[in-house]
Amino acid sequence: MALQTLNPATVSRAPFPLARRHPPQPFPHLPPRRRVAGGGVRPRAAVAVAVSGAVNEARRRPPQDGGEGKETDLATLGNLCVDVVLSVPCLPPAQREERLAYMEGLAASPPDQKYWEAGGNCNLAFAAARLGLRCSTLGHVGEEIYGKFLLDVLEAEGISVVGMLENADVTACRQAYETLLCWVLVDPFQRHGFCSRADFSKEPAFSWIRKLPAETKIAIHHSKILFSNGYAFDEFSPDVIASAIDCAIDAGTSVFFDPGPRGRSLLHGNRDEQRALEHALRLSDVLLLTSDEAESLTNIGNPIQAGRELLRRGTRTKWVVIKMGSKGSIMITESAVSCAPSFKIRVVDTVGCGDSFTAAIAFGFLHGLPAISTLALANAVGAATATGCGAGRNVAHLDKVLNLLRESDINEEGKTWTELIEGCSACPEVSVLSKTPVNGSSDRFVNVVPVSGVVSDLLSMLEVAPERSTIQA
Repeated sequence: MALQTLNPATVSRAPFPLARRHPPQPFPHLPPRRRVAGGGVRPRAAVAVAVSGAVNEARRRPPQDGGEGKETDLATLGNLCVDVVLSVPCLPPAQREERLAYMEGLAASPPDQKYWEAGGNCNLAFAAARLGLRCSTLGHVGEEIYGKFLLDVLEAEGISVVGMLENADVTACRQAYETLLCWVLVDPFQRHGFCSRADFSKEPAFSWIRKLPAETKIAIHHSKILFSNGYAFDEFSPDVIASAIDCAIDAGTSVFFDPGPRGRSLLHGNRDEQRALEHALRLSDVLLLTSDEAESLTNIGNPIQAGRELLRRGTRTKWVVIKMGSKGSIMITESAVSCAPSFKIRVVDTVGCGDSFTAAIAFGFLHGLPAISTLALANAVGAATATGCGAGRNVAHLDKVLNLLRESDINEEGKTWTELIEGCSACPEVSVLSKTPVNGSSDRFVNVVPVSGVVSDLLSMLEVAPERSTIQA
C-alpha cells in the first residue's frame, strides 16, 4: 500500500472504469446494525450527511451486541486506505525523490471522487461479506473527506469499522492522522503502479499508535478470524502487530497472515521487524503466500516443500496456502497436500484477486470445508474478481462466482502438479482437482478429485444462501 501524488498536468484524464455501488447481497450471517452512543440506531441518511468527528467516531465503534459470543466472522487489521485510480501515460519514476515529487504533484489537485475507491483490506472485507461473512475492519480512518468517503462505502457494504485513535495526540502533525491514500496508476498497457506516503517514511504511518487500543482488543475478542498482512507494518509498529496476534490467541480467535511483498524486506529488516514477522509466521493458524513469497522466506523453490517447511516452523499452523497465479493454488496441511487448477477466464484486471481469494479461504475455514473444496471456491472467487475492472466495490459478487463454478472450466495442466509432486520428497497424501485422470508417479498416491462433485457440493451450499439468510434473520 502506498500513497503517490501524480502531477495533474501529466495525467491522462480519460475515465478509468471504477467499481459501481451494489446493494449488499442477501447472505447468511448478516452484519448487525451499527449503533451509536445511547443505543439508538442511526439512519443511513443521517450517517451519510454527518461530517463531524464525533459522528465519525460513533460510526467506528464495534457492534454493541452485549453478548459474549463471536458475532464477527472476520476482522482485518490495518491497511485501510482510499485508492485513487488514474489512467496515466507512463508509470511513476523509480528514483525516490522523483517519485515523491510526482506524488506531491498529484495530491496538489485531488482528482474527482469518481476516481476514488476503497482499497487495501477493504477488498478482502467486501469479498468476504459477499460470501455471507460478517466483517469488521480495525484501523485508522481520518476525519477529512477521504475518511468520510471510506466510512460511507464500508457502511453501505454492511462492514463495521473500529477506529484506532486511543493514545493519539491530535495536536501533533495533522498529516499523521489523515486517511491513507494509495495512488493506483494504470498505464496504456494496463500495467499498475502504486504509491503512498508510507513509501517515503522510515517510520510507520501511524507511529503514534504505541499500544493496541482497548476497543481494538474487544473487537478481536468478538471475531472468529483476525487477518493481517505485511502491509500492516507500513502503518503500525511491530509491537502493535504482535500484540494483536497475542490478543487473538488469548481470545481463541484464529489468525490469518499474508506476508505479501513486504515479507522479504521484513525478513531483512530491523530486529523488531524480524521478530514480529517470525511471531506472525509461527503463531498463525493459516498462512497465505505466493510461490515466490514462500521461496523468499524459506529458500526452497518447490512451493510444496516450502509450504511444508513453513508448516514445520509453525507452532499453531494448520494450513499453508500457496497462490500459484494463473496455475491455481495449493494447500499444505500436516497430513495432506491439495492442488486445484485455476478457472479459465478472460482476465481484465488482477487487482484485488488475492484479497478475494483470501476471503474464500476464510469462508472454507469457518465452514469446515474440505481443503480441495476450499481451494476451488477461492480460485473461483479470485477469478470472478479478475473479470472486472479494479477492486474495491468491484470485487467478486456471488452471481459471478456461481457462474464460474457451474461452468467448471478449469485449466487442465496435470504436468504442472505432477512435476511439483515428484519434486517434493516425503510428500503426504496428495489430492488434485481435475476433469481428467492425472498421471502421477507410480510410487506415490495421487487422489484425483472430480471437479463435478466438488462444484456440486459448493453450489448446494452457496445457492441457498439467500434462503438461509431469511431464515436466520
